Amino acid sequence: MTNGTKILIILVIIIILTVGIVVGATGYSYYKEALEEEPLAQKVKEIREDENFTSIEEMPQMYINAVIAAEDKRFYKHKGIDPISLGRAIINDIRAMKFVEGGSTITQQFAKNAYFNQKKEIMRKVSEAFMAIEIEKKYEKDEILEFYLNTSYFGDGCYTVKEASMHYFNKEPIEMTDYEATLLAGVPNAPSVYAPTKNLDLAHKRQKQVLKKMIECGYLTEIEAEKIEKEAQKIEGKVEK
Repeated sequence: MTNGTKILIILVIIIILTVGIVVGATGYSYYKEALEEEPLAQKVKEIREDENFTSIEEMPQMYINAVIAAEDKRFYKHKGIDPISLGRAIINDIRAMKFVEGGSTITQQFAKNAYFNQKKEIMRKVSEAFMAIEIEKKYEKDEILEFYLNTSYFGDGCYTVKEASMHYFNKEPIEMTDYEATLLAGVPNAPSVYAPTKNLDLAHKRQKQVLKKMIECGYLTEIEAEKIEKEAQKIEGKVEK
C-alpha cells in the first residue's frame, strides 16, 4: 500500500467520523428540543386521555402477537434500538444507494409518531433513536406498545387501533376475529396501500406476510395460518367501509 493510498484512507475515515459526530450532535439537539417543547410525561398523559385510547387488556392477544411479529419481533428483548435490524437496514440502504429501510423498533416508531415527522431523514432517525432510549427508561414494554398502537396511522383518518377496528370492522378491538386482527396488524406499514378500503387484495397480500412472520416467531402454526388465509378468501370484498 502506497503512502498516497494510506493518506486517502485516513482522510476518508476522518470524514466519516466527522460526519458521524455532526449528525449525532444535531440529532441529539433535535431530540432535546422536542422534549423541551413537550415533556414525555405530558405527551403520554395526552395519549392516555384520548377518548379512543385502548389498553393492552382491551386488545386480542392475536392482534398483539401479529403486531410484534410484523413490526419488531425482538421488541421485548431490546432497549429501544435493535442492533440486528439496524445493521440489516444499513446494509440494504448501502446496496440501494438510498434510504429505503430504517430498521425502526416499535419504540422508535412511537417516538416518530409522537414527536417527529414521517420523512426518512438521517437526522430524524438519530433523534428518534435518542427518544426511544429515553422512552424505554421511563415506561414498561406493554405501555410502550399501547402508546404505539394509540398513535399509529391506520388509513382513512384513523389514528388509533380503536378508530381503525370500528371503522373497518364496526367492532371494538377486543372483538376482532383472528382474520381481522392479522389484517389490521399489517395496515400501518403502508396505510395508503394496505387499508382494506383502498385495495383489499393488497391488504390480504400484506396479511399473508404478517402470518408468515407469525409462524416464524412461533405465534402460529402453519395450519392455523392456513385457516386464517381461507377466511380471507371467503371475506374478499366484504370488509365494511
